Amino acid sequence: MSGIAGWLDWQRDLTTELPTIRAMTTTMTNRGPDDGGVWTSRHVALGHRRLAVIDVSGGTQPMLDGDEDSHTVLSFSGEIYNYRELRAELRGRGQVFRTDSDAEVLLRAYREWGEECVTRLYGVFAFAIWDERERTLLLGRDRLGVKPLYYAEYDGGLLFGSEPKAVLANPLFEPVVDADGLVDVFVVAAKRPGDAVFRGLREVRPGYTVRVTPDGTRQRRYWSLRSAEHEENLADTTAKVRELLETVVREQLVSDAPFGALLSGGLDSSVLCALAAADPDGTGPLETYSVDFADSETDFTADALHISRDAPYVSAVVAHLGTKHTEVVLDAPALLEEMGTTLRARDIPGVGDLDVSLYLLFQEVRKHATVVFSGEGSDDIFGGFPWFTAVSPEPAKSFPWSAGVGDRNAVLSAELRAHLDLNSAVLERHAEALREVPRLDGESAAGRRMREMFYVQLTRFLPFLLDRKDRMSMASGLEVRVPFCDHRLVEYLWNVPWSQKYTGQQEKGLLRDAVADLLPEKVVRRKKSGFPFGQNPEYLLAVRDGVRDMLSDSTSPARQLFDEGTLRAMVDSDAWSNGTYSPPPVLPRALLLDAWLRQYRIAVRP
Repeated sequence: MSGIAGWLDWQRDLTTELPTIRAMTTTMTNRGPDDGGVWTSRHVALGHRRLAVIDVSGGTQPMLDGDEDSHTVLSFSGEIYNYRELRAELRGRGQVFRTDSDAEVLLRAYREWGEECVTRLYGVFAFAIWDERERTLLLGRDRLGVKPLYYAEYDGGLLFGSEPKAVLANPLFEPVVDADGLVDVFVVAAKRPGDAVFRGLREVRPGYTVRVTPDGTRQRRYWSLRSAEHEENLADTTAKVRELLETVVREQLVSDAPFGALLSGGLDSSVLCALAAADPDGTGPLETYSVDFADSETDFTADALHISRDAPYVSAVVAHLGTKHTEVVLDAPALLEEMGTTLRARDIPGVGDLDVSLYLLFQEVRKHATVVFSGEGSDDIFGGFPWFTAVSPEPAKSFPWSAGVGDRNAVLSAELRAHLDLNSAVLERHAEALREVPRLDGESAAGRRMREMFYVQLTRFLPFLLDRKDRMSMASGLEVRVPFCDHRLVEYLWNVPWSQKYTGQQEKGLLRDAVADLLPEKVVRRKKSGFPFGQNPEYLLAVRDGVRDMLSDSTSPARQLFDEGTLRAMVDSDAWSNGTYSPPPVLPRALLLDAWLRQYRIAVRP
């Protein structure tokens, strides 16, 4: 997938700033361990770190085309799945290629179609293109925001990178978090599209380009969900879903590097494994990978998002498909030791052991594969999470995954509560999201309610999942592909009514029927169960002891943000979470917040 970084300054000579652009680029080394380079001109500097997947021996970046007065330079992260078809079309239009890489296809597509080239790309991507002829920097991001891209404007210039750390490596950017950023730190999956926690830092929004010229910066939306009547019956819809899945998986199997698939034993990952294993071009058994915790048979406790252990279902899929399987067994007490690693991967406080367990899985998978499939997006487009079936007929006031969350402000210190009201902020952000929903004239109240549910799911909760998956995989130099996030599949499912998605009165009933012939019945009908997490008593005790130490440390920056009584009550309680959908446990996140404020030298200015 790779990592990109860059700097534009209309007044400064950036050819004298090589150490800084190299430092920005070096922060992306985990994203691109295979190769790296920088390119500079007077006013623009581009950096690139490469994870070689397509055309391993070619495709070096930054990639240039044209002579000195009219060159175009590209730094690109991602995969263009229809690059072969685009290359053939571009050759027919007179474009000449030097490599077999998808990066060059993007560069030539820009030379041919300009900014409009982005509408022709099928895939996941984040890129920067400097056009010397137009004196223009173009940033672009894929439709669902699978690949990240951050930027920060300042008077006379702009910094950008695949992760915040690339921008933070430039001394022009000061790490400050204000009230809006603190909402994103304390609340899970309520971030507004484009926000990025640090003051002055922005994300290129999914489905947008950002064009920077001496006259200013302009955002342009090139893709959005469009609401329309769904006219196909259930049988035709089921057949269409199967057809789309087969097409998407076939396209995304292309790789010049070792390939595998994550397997949880749930419906989503199992479907991808089944379709990949059936590929006639495969060179051997599909390699699959699962994760479990030592002693999970005795430690596992079911809750609203964790219904059953994965292991028995994984075994059933492996036996059915004949995959070459590796089970990664984690030691839960060791999770606390790696939280610093995952913090540095995300550049913001994450979700504790949920991040660490995913990172450790990817570390092991990377020993065997460079590219893997994963099932993110399926629950978001088919309605697989439990809150879809628990939806109230009344208009929602908050995000559906927040059911059971009480007073969010209770964890905040009195001083911080004077500047920050988390409860009101979440309600306002939910209201903002509903104002964005593309409505359908004449839709019933129930249909309108479900459309709102899917919209907030796709624009608030799914980005949280994709961000976590991207950071943990890229910290391991592993490319994770998410076929369910293909925009054609998302567009089609957007207008399929809930009555069809919930066929058989089971969540994701439509998907289950579409793939029923591919998997064992017990897997096809398994209820949604979330990613496993550490429930080992030693780990829970270690986290509680860590928070006690933090509360006793007068130099702790996070201590000033929390209500000490509330945290001590959590430390002394036997409960670890409230047993509902969210939020993830507070205590490990409190430790991460403290480490973040210290290590990143964050200035808190609410």
